[in-house]
Amino acid sequence: MPSKLDLNTVRVYAAVVDEQSFAGAARQLQLPASNVSRHVAALERSLGVRLLERSTRHLRMTEAGRLLYQRAKPLLDTLAATAEELGAGEQALRGPLRMCMPGEAPLLLGPIIAEFCASHPGVELQCDTRMAGEQALREDMDLAIVFHRGDQDDSTLVTRELASLPSLVVGAPGLIARAGMPTRTAQLKTLPCITTLSALQGQPWRFVDAAGRMVKVPVRSRYRVNSGALALAGARQGIGYAILAAGPCQEDLAAGRLVEVPLELRPAPLQLLAVYGHRHSASARVRTLLDLIKLRLDEMTPAQA
Repeated sequence: MPSKLDLNTVRVYAAVVDEQSFAGAARQLQLPASNVSRHVAALERSLGVRLLERSTRHLRMTEAGRLLYQRAKPLLDTLAATAEELGAGEQALRGPLRMCMPGEAPLLLGPIIAEFCASHPGVELQCDTRMAGEQALREDMDLAIVFHRGDQDDSTLVTRELASLPSLVVGAPGLIARAGMPTRTAQLKTLPCITTLSALQGQPWRFVDAAGRMVKVPVRSRYRVNSGALALAGARQGIGYAILAAGPCQEDLAAGRLVEVPLELRPAPLQLLAVYGHRHSASARVRTLLDLIKLRLDEMTPAQA
């Protein structure tokens, strides 16, 4: 006779896996730790298999435990999101919202996120700005905000575009005098350029052709940074040509500190993306925050964005 799964017991087991401890699951579920242990033990007895291998230092799922978690977690997430959505019209948003973003994003998003939290006092925000890039999206994060240029490489991630920022290739007058003014993207392969350290896939630059196809151009760089501000500073000093969002370049272009480089292909726009893992349904908290971010960014002029 097939074993019957108790949904509440499975929910407790999934919380233990998510928190990597019985004590953490107890705090998350607001249950005594002894109750958590009993739920997991009862689930193992019901299924007739061991789900967790316990040691004094950590927990590890068995193959059976991993299968149960992989099958049950999406269902639990969907049920939680559905319950939250059904009740959203009758009660205020509340609960934790865990997110990460690169260090420069708060300059643009800080006021919007603060507005969201002020409007929803029941939300407990945890925002980590030490992370950058899609690889920073962790299992315990509800949301990651990333900058990206070009095609998405990881189809297992769910993305929502929040803004698309036009970009320019720029160079300092001194650099142009030394290296010449390129007019074709192919010339960039032999010229000094500024690239990212790890985000945006490193060295290749992204352009868009007349048919809308993405074109990658490998470039040389001795100045690799994960910061638009550092890239802009390097461009001002003539260290290399840089591909940057158009907005932050306007003052330097007007003052003559930088010159726009005319090329036959236009640079791919810098996208501001909301990213979450394929196993996580976006909660009402996440959806409401993203709707506000999109609304406020759409209200901004291109120069402000």
